[in-house]
Amino acid sequence: MELKRVVVTGLGALTPIGNNIQEYWDGLKNGRSGCAPITYFDTEKFKTKFACEIKNFDPLQHFDRKEARKLDRFAQYAMVSSTEAIDDAGIDLDSVDKFRVGVIWGAGIGGIETFQDEVINFQEGDGTPRFNPFFIPKMIADIAPGNISIKHGFMGPNYTTVSACASSANAMIDALNYIRLGTCDIIVTGGSEAAVTKAGVGGFNAMHALSTLNESPETASRPFDATRDGFVLGEGAGALILEEYEHAKARGAKIYCEVIGGGMSSDAYHMTAPHPDGIGVERVMLNCLKDAGIDASEVDAINTHGTSTPLGDVAELKAISAIFGKHANTININSTKSMTGHLLGAAGAIEAIASILAMQNSMVPPTINHTTVDENIDPSLNLTLNKAQEREVNVAMSNTFGFGGHNACVLFKKIDA
Repeated sequence: MELKRVVVTGLGALTPIGNNIQEYWDGLKNGRSGCAPITYFDTEKFKTKFACEIKNFDPLQHFDRKEARKLDRFAQYAMVSSTEAIDDAGIDLDSVDKFRVGVIWGAGIGGIETFQDEVINFQEGDGTPRFNPFFIPKMIADIAPGNISIKHGFMGPNYTTVSACASSANAMIDALNYIRLGTCDIIVTGGSEAAVTKAGVGGFNAMHALSTLNESPETASRPFDATRDGFVLGEGAGALILEEYEHAKARGAKIYCEVIGGGMSSDAYHMTAPHPDGIGVERVMLNCLKDAGIDASEVDAINTHGTSTPLGDVAELKAISAIFGKHANTININSTKSMTGHLLGAAGAIEAIASILAMQNSMVPPTINHTTVDENIDPSLNLTLNKAQEREVNVAMSNTFGFGGHNACVLFKKIDA
């Protein structure tokens, strides 16, 4: 069976450095930090007092008051970004076969704020279980794609992938394969997360996973830097419209790029720590290259998982050196988490979008906040430090890894005729 080609025809983003695609790209190319003191709750007793929050977001600009109350922030973000992507793709909702349009969405946690608030309200009450009737529908992770499909009438495959921080990358790979196999013509995919909450920050603090550089929040996300001390929590959403190539051509769609491969693997090592030798990371990149049918020498840029953790950054770069050999020194390697923070289940989506925009604009966004060389990192690697670099990007790779050892990798290529 000959697999169908899959292209990207629409993008949408709601991030800590921009509330739409144009703003997001402007933040990326200019190396803007999205990190600041937390505004959502009082952080006096928390070890970490900062995060990469969404700025200037008013749900009532997108939903009526009644609808907004029914949606957790992670679902609001999903609805907003997916609508931007659908509009960007120019999909005619009246003519498209909605039975062949699906929604596959990633979320690592889902409605954690709703869960947190409902439990606190119950605990502070008189013991009578007076829960909000929308408690469960607001909280469950699969409600995001459910609401997207309800809004637009899409009746193809509809579900959520949950693999911690690899969730939206797994969603994109599933979407790629459904279209390749001829099951769907179009799939709305991506991911969203809104874990900047008391429970989210407190929980990650308890794991010693978050940076605690409270004196300098804007520089706290510092991948590959010797002084890095943990990741910075981010929030938001990224949406991509994946479409069968001939279907896109037939309707005269704008095409950003082709999705040429997706790979998955497991570290099978530890709940939260990466394998120190990067074995699982090596395998996921090899699997992705094999799936795409290209040689490692064809890759021009890699947007790494690069969370700014002491162990993870080193393991990933070791794996890149092992797989790409001498060619690794010619690749632009970066971590856009230095600007956006770590969006957990939405990370794969917004970083895939960053890779696509790098191809579109022949410019690789920087890894900001780097001041001190880490002696454990190969100095010959081009980590695109502190300033965007202009270059032709024909093939871009995006890596995303999650707690539990979940590894996902996606490859994008400039479209051939």
